[in-house]
Amino acid sequence: MPAPRLVLTGDLVASSALSHDRLSMALDALSEAAALLEYWYDAPLHFTRHRGDGWQVCLPVDLSALRAALTFRAALRQVDKTLQTRIAIAEGSVDIPPSGDLNAASGTAFTLSGQTLDAMEKHVTIADARDGALAATAELAHHISDDWTPAQARAVLPMLAPERPTQDEVASALSITRQAVRQALLAAGFPSLSAALHHLEAA
Repeated sequence: MPAPRLVLTGDLVASSALSHDRLSMALDALSEAAALLEYWYDAPLHFTRHRGDGWQVCLPVDLSALRAALTFRAALRQVDKTLQTRIAIAEGSVDIPPSGDLNAASGTAFTLSGQTLDAMEKHVTIADARDGALAATAELAHHISDDWTPAQARAVLPMLAPERPTQDEVASALSITRQAVRQALLAAGFPSLSAALHHLEAA
């Protein structure tokens, strides 16, 4: 029986209005976010473009799907505030081919994730097919992250690492002051998101 995994299925909001260059820029940002997550977790995500303006990744079940979803949102938002992706999270069996191409993969996690994305209301940008606290936290996370500015997203992105850097290190990397980092994180609602992620991952 295929092992249970987490699948994130996403698509770009209002992609038909994007030029070819902006669409490529958005998908490149998402691909780079997947590479960053692979580095953080030392695990393949098999980032795959899906249905033209869509994408998918697959995670081990012991990793945080919501942390990954926020990483994708921050990576995209830091490029351009007008770029948005919806993300649906599901858990279940998966069968990935040796090529790693998720378009050729199968399993309940892919089915549930796709169905959840299709059922999402237009204003919702993160949804979790699992019940309870996971679904509730995803709902709140989408509401908070929807308002991120590029500057806030740039501050949030490195802080989403499982072993996160100090604010001084982020400030140095971004060539801004520590106070600017702190203000950006507060304005982005990061302290509350970080606490929620900690509680979910410790459960």
